[in-house]
Amino acid sequence: MKGLEEATDEAGKYDKINQKLSRIQEEVKKVIVGQEDVVEKLLISIMCDGNVLVESYPGLGKTKMVRTISEVLGLEFSRIQNTPDLMPSDITGTHIIDESGDDTEFVFQKGPIFANMILADEINRATPKTQAALLEAMEEKQVTAGNQSFKLEKPFFLMATQNPIDQEGTYPLPEAQSDRFLMKIKVNYPEQDEENEIVDRFTSELDYQPELEQVLSKASVIKVQEFTRQVPIADDIRDQAVEIVTKTRNHEDLDWGASPRGSLGLVTSAKARALIQGRNHVSKADIEVMAVPVLRHRIGLNFQAEKKGRTPEGVIEEIVDGI
Repeated sequence: MKGLEEATDEAGKYDKINQKLSRIQEEVKKVIVGQEDVVEKLLISIMCDGNVLVESYPGLGKTKMVRTISEVLGLEFSRIQNTPDLMPSDITGTHIIDESGDDTEFVFQKGPIFANMILADEINRATPKTQAALLEAMEEKQVTAGNQSFKLEKPFFLMATQNPIDQEGTYPLPEAQSDRFLMKIKVNYPEQDEENEIVDRFTSELDYQPELEQVLSKASVIKVQEFTRQVPIADDIRDQAVEIVTKTRNHEDLDWGASPRGSLGLVTSAKARALIQGRNHVSKADIEVMAVPVLRHRIGLNFQAEKKGRTPEGVIEEIVDGI
């Protein structure tokens, strides 16, 4: 009986989390039309305590999407517009002279990176030095100013964007830095019926702002992240995920493949997707669906493959189909 009660309690936990995740997606739909796949992958990244690189054309609602998700999750939102003259201190903060008291002293004034959910717009327009400041925040969950380090509040999530059509005056992310992103998501234009709804929704009122319900709190988001790691995965499915990653390292079309960080990201994101889909275990479909967004930015096509018109997505799908 005791074992049955524990199993029932465990099933109840999965049902409760799945209901919360479904409510989050429903709340986001009050503002965002379509883009369900993008919203799901952003939610997966938050559940995995990871960061996301988004490639899309201007005007597709990225800022509104992240701001809406942050409001529904009860997280503090901040936006950083990257430009070539942006300095690391503009992001992390700087020491200023405080003369408000009896004594004059240096105090640290926090920058926009001190939030729970950060949108780093057009990250490839920032200089490598400024990109490195973001890298420390992403990887170490802290920032350094002078000889002091400051911890960032949990949960911390960064979504960086880049424009695929305007590369003049940009600083492409080094492979070592792009590898720090759990996923690379590509946002496409909406379908015509979706665009009709967008136009109707945002041209009927001067300031369209539906009332959103806060589904989770900061503490609840952390608990969901912890629970995501506990989702069981069978040994053969875990082996499949690792095999997909290792096959990228000796593929004839690739100069380099994914690191073990790719295996970690693939398994963890598959666990999160299983929760969103309402399952208490990882399936092969979870691995197959998450392979492209988790690995597309971790591999490098060689010259011959590019000449033949190959794409990273095509190579990954080929590897997945062959296993």
